Amino acid sequence: MPTILSHAAVPLAGALILGRNRLSLPVIVTGIVLAMLPDADVIGFGFGIHYADAWGHRGASHSLVFAAAAALFATALLRPERYGVAAVFLFLSMASHGLLDMLTNGGLGVALFWPFAVARHFAPVTPIAVSPIGISNFISDRGIKVLYSEAIWIWIPLTLIAAAGFGIRKRTG
Repeated sequence: MPTILSHAAVPLAGALILGRNRLSLPVIVTGIVLAMLPDADVIGFGFGIHYADAWGHRGASHSLVFAAAAALFATALLRPERYGVAAVFLFLSMASHGLLDMLTNGGLGVALFWPFAVARHFAPVTPIAVSPIGISNFISDRGIKVLYSEAIWIWIPLTLIAAAGFGIRKRTG
């Protein structure tokens, strides 16, 4: 998985592109939380849920169905002015988590199509270094390599995309 903070990069970029006239601050913050939420599945390890189980790490919580359900639930709770824009933003924020995880070079893949299929998938290319689970494992040479990988493959591209989108939005007014 990319680090938890790198999962927040997608909704941050989306919020910069769309702007505050389309997304309220509560919707933006919820998008950031939803983008990081799927990794809460690691608490299952403490309850005997194995990594490869349907509800294990990178399982159901990383699926598109789960992202859609969470986005609709959050949108209903937030009741934003632009319901459709908020729902799509929240869905893409959470769905981006599994998609980014598919780009990593470790783990068992992502159950993107759960509950319709339990198979786990990787992207055809996996350029992002997989992050170790747990802070004690992260503070290491491997952790530095992960941060470098994420800067190259997540933060720099999304910064460029967000800057371009922001610029276009400001130019077209």
